[in-house]
Parts: sequence; C-alpha cells; structure tokens
Amino acid sequence: MNPRRVAIVAFAQTRHRRRSAELSEVEMLMPVLHEVLAAVGLRTGEIDFTCSGSADYLAGRAFSFTMALDGVGAWPPISESHVEMDGAWALYEAWVKLLAGEADTALVYSYGKSSPGQPRDVLTRQLDPYYLAPLWPDSVSLAALQAQALIDEGTTDERALAGVAARSRAAAQHNPHAQLAGSAAPDALLDDPYLVRPLRRHDCPPIGDGAAAVVLAAEDTARRLCPRPAWIRGIDHRIEPHGLGVRDLTRSPSTRLAARHAGLFDDDAPPVDTAELHAPFTSQEVILRRELRLDDGVRVNPSGGALAANPMMAAGLIRLGEAAARIHRGESDRAVAHATSGPCLQHNLVAVLEGERDGRPEGDQG
Repeated sequence: MNPRRVAIVAFAQTRHRRRSAELSEVEMLMPVLHEVLAAVGLRTGEIDFTCSGSADYLAGRAFSFTMALDGVGAWPPISESHVEMDGAWALYEAWVKLLAGEADTALVYSYGKSSPGQPRDVLTRQLDPYYLAPLWPDSVSLAALQAQALIDEGTTDERALAGVAARSRAAAQHNPHAQLAGSAAPDALLDDPYLVRPLRRHDCPPIGDGAAAVVLAAEDTARRLCPRPAWIRGIDHRIEPHGLGVRDLTRSPSTRLAARHAGLFDDDAPPVDTAELHAPFTSQEVILRRELRLDDGVRVNPSGGALAANPMMAAGLIRLGEAAARIHRGESDRAVAHATSGPCLQHNLVAVLEGERDGRPEGDQG
C-alpha cells in the first residue's frame, strides 16, 4: 500500500526577542496563529486536529498549555492534544493522525518564554535525577564537554567553530524573524573570552522568547491549500541513553538512525539541497553534518538556525517550518529538517521534505 501523503502547507513565526515581558504566552501566540491560518484561508473551526508543544518548567506552573488554548479557540469543541516538549514532536503526532486518515488538516503550534528564568538552571531538571541532576551541571557546561571531546579527537577546532557561528549569523541577516544577525569574522570572534571553555558566547544560542505554527494537510487538500506543498516523505525520532557517561558525545547514533528511517539515505532518492539543523551550539552542527552525511553542496541553516534564534520548545518546529517555507517559495526541492531535545543531542527527530515537479513529489518514482 502507498502511504497517505501529508504536507506542510503553511508556516508562521514570531519576530524572536530577548524579552517579551509585556506579552503573555497567549498574546505572543495569537498573531502567529492568525497568520498561519490566513495563509491557507482556513478558520479555526475548519481544522480537524490541533496539537501543541510547550513546557511547564518554562512557565513555572502546571498545565500551562491550557491557557494557550484561549488563542486557538476551544469552542466549538476541537480535537486537541499536547506534548511536553518541542513542537517538532507535536508535528510528528499530527502527522501520524493524518497518516492514519483520522484528519485531513492539522494545526501545530509551539511557544516558549525563556526570558523570565535562567534556562541553564532549568535545563538541569532534564538530567538523571539520581546521579547528574543533584550536581547541577548546566546545559552550556555539558555542551562544552561535548565540544572539547570533538576537539580532542581532531574533528574540529575553535576557529572552525567560530566559522560556524559567523556563517549562521551572517545568513540570519536575510531572516526578519531572527533575534541575532550579523557577525564579525571568525578570527575576530576568537578574541572574545570563554564562556565555558572551549565555548565562547558566539558558540552558544541566544536566550529569547518566541512562537511558531504550521498547518499540515493530506493529499488533495494539501494541493488545494498550497501551490507547492512541502511533502513529508519520511519522519522519525530516536533517543540516546539517559546517562551521559555511557554515550560517545562525539557521535549521535539516534540522529543517524532517525535519518535512515526517514529515507534520507535511500539509494534511489535525490540528494538534499537544504538542511535546517537544530544545533544550539556550534559543535553540535559538526556532529549533525557528519551523521546526516551532508557535504559542502548542501546549504545548512540558511535561516541562521538556532544560533540566530532559539526560542525553547519552538526552535525545532521552526527548523521544519523554515525548510518547508523554502520549498513553498521554490528555493529548495528536497530538504532535511532536524530537531533535538535534551542535553548533548540526546533526543533527535529527522524529517525529509520534498517539493513537486510535474505534479509529483521530487522523489516519487510511482
């Protein structure tokens, strides 16, 4: 049986900011929801399934996602679900719903406000509660261990990492939604002091607030709503062991496995031309490029990536949305999008998106 085809048909996001104290989560989210629905000419009541991603730890209260439903509109009654993580995984749930034929359209959104707290402290709550969490190792320090392991094995060096930062933030100059844009040359960046050796501030993501939303649609509905849908040819997610001490931090086998199951390495598949990688730290892009087998012919993070804007719980969904938007505009034919969650690339999702040529998805041989 040929699986049902599902596509991303619209994408919208906020202009990401360091602080948005004057806005509640609902006020931050509502313009994005209005924009993404207007792009496909749908009203909230015409969406078959709604799924969201967020984290109570950021909001500081239990079941905080229920407040965001004020922005969606829960009346007339809607079919709704929520994941306590990045919106990329909410997209995965919605994709399964459409693939099973239980819906023809889905609205997926996610949001995060990191500015009220200290993300480096909050993220320690992801760690093993018996051995690691009591030590309070913060996310930047753990990323520094990963970066140092890469340097020690000779895979990269500090100048190469500075080059990743400079390229990403230079690309963000063309992204009106980016929080940071523009960069000094790599050699100049190396004059900055260490944040946690070997990472400097340019090696780390900005702290900020933001939201994003996409609309998914199946089969002919997708073609009706979007002139050039971004078809999801494959999507999969895998996770590493919880204990950091049993992992090789220079590798990401879960990313490689998810990519294989998503069809990225299929022998008869055309090459990808674009990659949107959720790499909050420069060293993580090095790992992801290797695991996804991306050569210099692939344009990586033309949006600037997570180094330009990293709203927690939305940055992964933004990677899928940015890749899809390039297909919508005709700037890409086949793209890979990646999202991560947890310390040191612990949990990874990979999706392969394709545009149409001659009325068929790029890689369609049928």
